[in-house]
Amino acid sequence: MSYVGPDFDPPRPPRRPLRSPLTVAVAALVPGALVGWLVWQTVGDPGGDGTAGQSSPSAGRSASQGPGGTAGGGDGKQDDSLGDGRTAGGQERSPSPSASAPAASGPLKGKVVVIDPGHNPGNFKHTTEINRKVDIGTNSKECDTTGTSTNAGYTEAAFTLDVARRMRAVLEEQGATVRFTQDGDRPWGPCVDERARIGNKASADAVVSIHADGSATGNRGFHVILPGSVHSGAADTRPIVGPSRDLGERIAGNFLRATGSAPSNYIGGGTGLDVRKDLGGLNLSTVPKVFIECGNMRDAKDATLLTSGAWRQKAAQGISEGIVSFLRG
Repeated sequence: MSYVGPDFDPPRPPRRPLRSPLTVAVAALVPGALVGWLVWQTVGDPGGDGTAGQSSPSAGRSASQGPGGTAGGGDGKQDDSLGDGRTAGGQERSPSPSASAPAASGPLKGKVVVIDPGHNPGNFKHTTEINRKVDIGTNSKECDTTGTSTNAGYTEAAFTLDVARRMRAVLEEQGATVRFTQDGDRPWGPCVDERARIGNKASADAVVSIHADGSATGNRGFHVILPGSVHSGAADTRPIVGPSRDLGERIAGNFLRATGSAPSNYIGGGTGLDVRKDLGGLNLSTVPKVFIECGNMRDAKDATLLTSGAWRQKAAQGISEGIVSFLRG
């Protein structure tokens, strides 16, 4: 998602590092990760294919892409159902969320993971629908956004679907039942409130929303967004703040190790973690949930990673290993 533009909060100054044992551990890994990252940049991505649109092993179809250069983000995640199988625009909703068949065996047998690929490739064709305001507990916000893109036009929506599908393959091998909030199988959305409800209804053991940022050039690295303590209107995150932090810290540590990418140099004070109370997808969740911004699509160096199929596989592996670690305790 992008933090730049009229629909989003302005960039914020770096936060003081969050102090928990796992956070400190993540921060302690940063120097080594940075060294590895610099070597990565020097020698290139061995085994990377440099292909922006490579499909994942488990993808049922390739993700369509919106027009290049479209900035969006804000909540970055949104949703929109009327609860009767129709969208707010009166359209018949495609079957969603998609679900995997439960695996016969594996350490995560019986566990349900909901993956929320940020945005939807078709959102740019449905601006009226996605601009509709929905209640996020603390206030109201747009149903969804188009998401951002690299300067060359590789969209966040295509990126998130690709990483999500790769994650599905990894997690199913571990025995988890995996559900998506959308799999490119509906014209637009879902809105942020529906995205939260999908995880809640599934009684998910963990929910992860996949994104990439749209910040300024020179801003690099990943960060995991954790829910703040919110108790307002329909939102009450107090029961999930603790387990969501645990989930987020485990994902941050494993993402760093798997990808070699450094934590964000512009959000989170070098910890790779950020706490927010303005995201409907987090505010309305009743199960452990985090967002991950895998990198900055508007920075050329980060964009090189994000458009590499080999790097996206590493990203999917790192996020999935964080989820596995959380679910196995």
